[in-house]
Amino acid sequence: MGKKIISVLSCILIGALLVGCNQKGKTKDLINDENKDNKIKVMVSIYPLKEFTEKIGGNNVEVNCLVPDNMEPHDYEPKTKDFENLTKSDMFIYNGLGMESWIDSVNNVIDEKKVLKVNSSEGIDIRKEGELIDPHSWLSLIQVQKQCENIKDALIKLDEKNTQKYEENYKKFKDELNSLYNEYSGKFNQLEKKDFITGHAAFGYLCRDFGLSQKSVENLYGEGEPTPKQLEELVNFCKDNNIKNIFSESLASPKVSKTLASEVGADVVPIYTLESNEDNKGYIDAMRENLERIYDSLNK
Repeated sequence: MGKKIISVLSCILIGALLVGCNQKGKTKDLINDENKDNKIKVMVSIYPLKEFTEKIGGNNVEVNCLVPDNMEPHDYEPKTKDFENLTKSDMFIYNGLGMESWIDSVNNVIDEKKVLKVNSSEGIDIRKEGELIDPHSWLSLIQVQKQCENIKDALIKLDEKNTQKYEENYKKFKDELNSLYNEYSGKFNQLEKKDFITGHAAFGYLCRDFGLSQKSVENLYGEGEPTPKQLEELVNFCKDNNIKNIFSESLASPKVSKTLASEVGADVVPIYTLESNEDNKGYIDAMRENLERIYDSLNK
């Protein structure tokens, strides 16, 4: 823990120096003067925000992601180069809700006058498990519309002359989200079974959207393994409810999911958390595949 604190403090000091250097000889109101005729440079914290920003911003944005592909966001720690790239951006978009445990160290080195900070989860209907806030808001076809609205409003703030384009792109994507929601809302409403098993508790917002229930091998943040008692309860639940699929995320360890599946004679089935770019699938396609796999498992 001590080493981690020292590492974060070092990053803050380095980032502060970078901000100072970046400000010298550089004037900028909301968009850097030298970038006014070019694309808006956007840095996002996690992958789904990259796709949302590209959907809304279109050719007017250049979007990069802090957390590398195939890395769990909770395990990421900003590097010196990340701070340097951030201070060269026009906008920084993050998920919020505790998803980025390192967000304070990043925000502390960003000058709000130089880089617009956007908490994309501002104003969503937050879900909790006990006292813990569920950060996986982008897995809700409903809540992600608010996140996209926040991104759209931020782009308009920086680039008012293209307001109509951003509004049109936002509406088009919102219509896609609603269409997919309406398609599966009707399908899930017809099912009697509502429970499914996941590797970690990432799908609470999705469950709330469709009146489903998840039981998970690991907690909200994919930490730790279940106790023997918890595993026994999961085994009994699977057997009592004839569970045939155990869903496992690509960024999570499949070990316990495989153990559980073996105990109850179930298959391990992949599911997307979309914390990273998975199988080169876009958001709509990946969510459709998630919903179809969940539907199939409940329809058996």
